[in-house]
Amino acid sequence: MTAPRIDIDTIRRLPKAVLHDHLDGGLRPATLVELARTVGHTLPTTDPQALADWYYEAANSGDLVRYIATFEHTLAVMQTREGLLRTAEEYVLDLAADGVVYGEVRYAPELMLKGGLTLSEVVETVQEGLAAGMAKAAAAGTPVRVGTLLCGMRMFDRTRETADLAVAFRDAGVVGFDIAGAEDGFPPADHLDAFEHLRRENVPFTIHAGEAHGLPSIHQALQVCGAQRIGHGVRITEDIVDGKLGRLAGWVRDRRVALEMCPTSNLQTGAATSIAEHPITALKDLGFRVTLNTDNRLVSGTTMTREMSLLVEEAGWSTDDLLTVTVNALKSAFLPFDERNALIQDVVLPGYEAAL
Repeated sequence: MTAPRIDIDTIRRLPKAVLHDHLDGGLRPATLVELARTVGHTLPTTDPQALADWYYEAANSGDLVRYIATFEHTLAVMQTREGLLRTAEEYVLDLAADGVVYGEVRYAPELMLKGGLTLSEVVETVQEGLAAGMAKAAAAGTPVRVGTLLCGMRMFDRTRETADLAVAFRDAGVVGFDIAGAEDGFPPADHLDAFEHLRRENVPFTIHAGEAHGLPSIHQALQVCGAQRIGHGVRITEDIVDGKLGRLAGWVRDRRVALEMCPTSNLQTGAATSIAEHPITALKDLGFRVTLNTDNRLVSGTTMTREMSLLVEEAGWSTDDLLTVTVNALKSAFLPFDERNALIQDVVLPGYEAAL
C-alpha cells in the first residue's frame, strides 16, 4: 500500500480516527458569527473567512497562554442550550465530512455555565447534539462514532466535580476524562483526588502533559496520577539522546502509552519548530504509539486531512504511516476492546483498501 506520494483527495477518503480535539476549538466560522450576533457578543470581525484568518493568525503566537485566550469568543456562544446543540451537531458532521470514523471530543463543562445551565445540563445538551450529528451522518452514508471526554480546568478547583460528571455519564456517551488549560505552573498532581476517584470507578483518563512543561509533567501524569494516555507529550524527546531512551521514555514506549500528538497546534504554541522536524516522525520510527490529532480545528485552521497531508508532503510519510497512526488511535481509544477491534478490522482496513 506504500506510495511515494499520496494526493489530498485520496487522503480525504481514508478512514481516520482522532483522539484529541476540543469542541470549543472547532466551531464553524459562519456559525460563530451567527451565534455571536444572537447573544450580543462582539467578534474581531463578522466576516466568516476573515474570522477564520484572524483565529489562525492569533494562534500563531508561539505561546500557549495566548493560544488559549482565543477561546474567549467560541465559549461566549456556547453558554445556551441552542448554542451547545448546534455546535455539537455540526462538530460531528464536520468530522464525518473529513473521513473520520471515530472521534473523541473534549470540553470543559465548567466553562459553559454563564447562561444558567447546570453542569449536568451542559453534558446532557452536548450529548444530545452529538447524537443528532451522528444520526445525520449515518443517514448520509458517512457514519462516525463520537465519544466524549470531560475536561477539568487545571488552574481552577472543580476537577473533582467534573470527574463525578464523567462517572455519572459514562453510560451516556462520556468515555473518559482530561485536564486542560495552562500547563506550566499547574501540575497534574494538584488534581490527584479527581484521578484517584476515576481510577476507583474504572473511568479512563488522559492528561495534557509535555507541551508547555517538560518531563516532570509527563512523569506526574503517568506515575503519580495514573493517566492511560498523554495529551501532546512532544517533550518526551528530552528523555531520548542519540536514539537511546531514558527510563521515562522507555516506560512510555514499552507500555504502549498513546501520545496524542497535534503537529499544527504544536507549531502554533512553540512546542515544535516545523512539520518536517516535529517529534511525531522520530517517535513513530522509534516505535512509540503516536497518534495524529487536530487539537482545535478552527483555532489551528486544520482538519485531519490537512494534518495527514502536511506529514506526507513535509515529513515524507507514506500510506503505511497514516494507517499506523490511525490504528494506534483506535487501539488506545477509550472503548471496549471488541469495539476497538471491530473499527480496525471492519472499517479502517477495508476503507484503506477501497481508497487505494
